[in-house]
Amino acid sequence: MELDYNRIDDELLPAIETLPNLDITRDNIKEIRQLLAEQPAAPSDVRVEKDKATIATAEGEVDVYIYRKSDRPQQPAVIWIHGGGYVLGSAEDLRAEVIADHCDCTVFSVDYRLAPEHPFPAGPEDCYATLAWVMSGESGYDLDLGRVAVGGASAGAGMAAGVVLMNRDRDNFPLCLQLLLYPMIDNLHATPSGKVTNHPVWKQKTSFNAWEMYLDGTPGEDASPYAAATRATDLSGLPPAYVCVGTADLFCDEDIEYAQRLMDAHVPTELAVFPGLYHAAESFVPDARVSLRITASFLLALDHALA
Repeated sequence: MELDYNRIDDELLPAIETLPNLDITRDNIKEIRQLLAEQPAAPSDVRVEKDKATIATAEGEVDVYIYRKSDRPQQPAVIWIHGGGYVLGSAEDLRAEVIADHCDCTVFSVDYRLAPEHPFPAGPEDCYATLAWVMSGESGYDLDLGRVAVGGASAGAGMAAGVVLMNRDRDNFPLCLQLLLYPMIDNLHATPSGKVTNHPVWKQKTSFNAWEMYLDGTPGEDASPYAAATRATDLSGLPPAYVCVGTADLFCDEDIEYAQRLMDAHVPTELAVFPGLYHAAESFVPDARVSLRITASFLLALDHALA
């Protein structure tokens, strides 16, 4: 089944011709990482303080990039997990800077290990170690540990969903929000939108290849819920959630279903669905009206959670 491109927002259509080729496989993943690293950084007028810390864990060291707008005391904090299909991306993430600037909070962006070199559970364990480090007070920053959120975009949001499940089942640190921007959470894509093969940016074949690398195989229904949150049978006891997705996104239906399941489990949940938005379109066409709406929406939700 193919997507009717007439469903895409008119302001977002021209950019499709210039989008990067993400037809990833195990054979070309290093080459595609290099090509993406050579892309010029998006222009930004955001100016925040930047630092870097290294956390020692049982499995090695994890680098964390730290973004702050100011030194005001008792700041709320966000554990940020970058996207990239579990196999791409960087913790030096513009969205982490935007969040720090807009919310005047401390953002800890995790440079987690990527598949296929480091398949699940390496990435989530790195993120959980960062969460534990922050909540233990060992970061050295003056934080309000009663106002801590975990969030991410795409695979980062999928990993965030898994990390909050891990947290519930382990230390159960108090979290004020799980911020899930178009999360990659269903390794089967067993929904109507998941059956569409030609979505812009992140196609079905690309996604299945990424899942195979992340899960180091194809476990299907037996995948860990900490890797693919839709596999979780119990969503009770989780922190409040914000979930957003576009109608022209491969993940649209799986994200809507997950948000509904959170609500059914009595988790306070906000679901925002944006018409005509394809995957991560606000990163490629930030000035489009629908892009401005999705950005304003998730920042407002985060503002309210951290207040």
